[in-house]
Amino acid sequence: MTRLPLYAAASAAFILSGTAVQAQEYPVETVTLITHSSPGGGSDVFLRELSRYLAPYLGANVIVENVSGGSGASAMARLAQAPADGSIFYATTPTFIYTSLLSDPEYKYTDLEPLVNFFIDPEVIYTAADSEFETLEDVIQFARDGRGQWGAANPASLERQALEQLKTAAEVDAAVVTHEGGGDLMINVLNGTLQIGVGEVQEIQSQLEAGELRLLATFSDERLDSFPDLPTVAESGYDVVVRKFRGLAGPQGLPDDVIAAWEAATQAVLEDEEYKAAYEANNLRAEFIGHDDYVAFIEQFGTETSTFLKDTGVIE
Repeated sequence: MTRLPLYAAASAAFILSGTAVQAQEYPVETVTLITHSSPGGGSDVFLRELSRYLAPYLGANVIVENVSGGSGASAMARLAQAPADGSIFYATTPTFIYTSLLSDPEYKYTDLEPLVNFFIDPEVIYTAADSEFETLEDVIQFARDGRGQWGAANPASLERQALEQLKTAAEVDAAVVTHEGGGDLMINVLNGTLQIGVGEVQEIQSQLEAGELRLLATFSDERLDSFPDLPTVAESGYDVVVRKFRGLAGPQGLPDDVIAAWEAATQAVLEDEEYKAAYEANNLRAEFIGHDDYVAFIEQFGTETSTFLKDTGVIE
């Protein structure tokens, strides 16, 4: 089975008293969460939904800011040069590791400090509801005829690598067209420029509910609870499985009190019944990883990703 770099699930024990924990006297009044995603992209949606529930548990105002450019390079540069005072964090996904390895930016994921992980986010393949493609095999056959145009969020994304792996597994030569964010990608699927796009359910949820998009498969290792009839890519005959993490990183040298506040707030907000209903409806799977384990996890994922890219000839 062909797999993009995975990880052994990690966890950290952290005892909370009561059902809701509110941080007291967080070191700063306002926290900025930045993302490289354009508005409507996966990390943008994740942060904006999270920010609606997080503030009472963290004990600070929470705002979201989009810092586009370089598939995350601009956002990493801003974070790496920011003070490590708990005032600014960056939404981490596999993209910030791929960007670091593929484009060699001035500031890389190794210049940041992983904070905590929130979710595992299933990746799905989708098409326009009025397209001619009813199954993933329809898309593959279209590509075999030499007309494949597939879309991913940006050049250094996990989604891009997933589609490249699908091309190899299916032995087709479709063009993978990259975008600055998931919102731009979705537009090109809707207008028929691309046969398929890859993304998270939460970023296309409204279009699915409006009947504008149709799901064809998921890159998950098992079917999604909300879409039990949706086959996995592996079930469709192409052994490619990916898992996408969603967490936060800060500048290097985060103080212990900031880390402790985030570990408590993260676990508390993930148990918030209203937020839980919202993220489960978007097929996000809560998977808290505390600071120390998340540092080790990111290091391991980076090493595995580098090995994968070297073994496949993408980088030297």
